[in-house]
Amino acid sequence: MFSSAISPPADITDKNTLYPEIHRALQAVLTGESDRIANLGNAAALLFWSLPAVNWAGFYLLKERELVLGPFQGKIACIRIKLGQGVCGSAAEQRQTLVVPNVHKFPGHIACDSASNSEIVVPLIKNEALIGVLDIDSPEFARFDDNDKTGLQEFVQILTAAL
Repeated sequence: MFSSAISPPADITDKNTLYPEIHRALQAVLTGESDRIANLGNAAALLFWSLPAVNWAGFYLLKERELVLGPFQGKIACIRIKLGQGVCGSAAEQRQTLVVPNVHKFPGHIACDSASNSEIVVPLIKNEALIGVLDIDSPEFARFDDNDKTGLQEFVQILTAAL
């Protein structure tokens, strides 16, 4: 059972409140645990259950020059994504966060869930090495903005420091 220190935040309407709460919850979940898969699993669950209007949240991990499905919450997902392909592969190759307001207009978009309409992908980089990406999808168009980008980049920094 989760303590109140690591349960999802109650106020999900204000992103200036939401992301600091998510960051505190993530730090609490990571404290004392060194297992990469356990930490990624809890991080995916924290985002999936804390962020409004999200239908998939999880990780793809770099293995032999391609991204391979890691811990996630949501429907069954694509298992392997080549670097440079789709939103995840492009974000990984460019080592940049990509915010896509309409995935149907993204060249080479890989549709794992037809309900997804917007997406944000944040690369996981530690010691200048690409580990993988955080991928979050929404059924809403233009769901993600600069506040999400900043909040999720900070989330990834906290997470990668613990990996």
